[in-house]
Amino acid sequence: MKGVEREVINPRGVPNTLQYGFSQAVMVKGGYRVHLSGQVGVDAHECLVGPDLEGQAFAALDNVAAILGTLGGDLSDVVMMRIYIAEPARYDQEGVMRALLARFPKSPPATSWVIVSGLSEPEWLIEIEAEAVLPEESMGLRPVRALA
Repeated sequence: MKGVEREVINPRGVPNTLQYGFSQAVMVKGGYRVHLSGQVGVDAHECLVGPDLEGQAFAALDNVAAILGTLGGDLSDVVMMRIYIAEPARYDQEGVMRALLARFPKSPPATSWVIVSGLSEPEWLIEIEAEAVLPEESMGLRPVRALA
């Protein structure tokens, strides 16, 4: 990230979360903070990508990437995520880990995982909120507004 200093913090004395695809903390200086709404496992046509947690996790992360892309950023700009997993998928969390490791192969964001009783639609198994810090240069690009 140009114009943004980012340091991933994974000190000794706390669990090694890098093996699960996220960092204990991320320290950032410079840039603009962007808060993304929760993203779920649907495509641009609001169709569910599949019934499994792993597929939905990849789709939710792809949606995060697409939003950041319109702002001139990408997943490497994500510094914090909150992952909500629906109770029916409580024991399928390895799929989430595989998605995180694939999308954040180095310097992953800090992350919280929360089990919830359910999401807005019963077939949704995961929702991912993200916070990113974009360099000032990228903010010259304005997102294209969707027509309703």
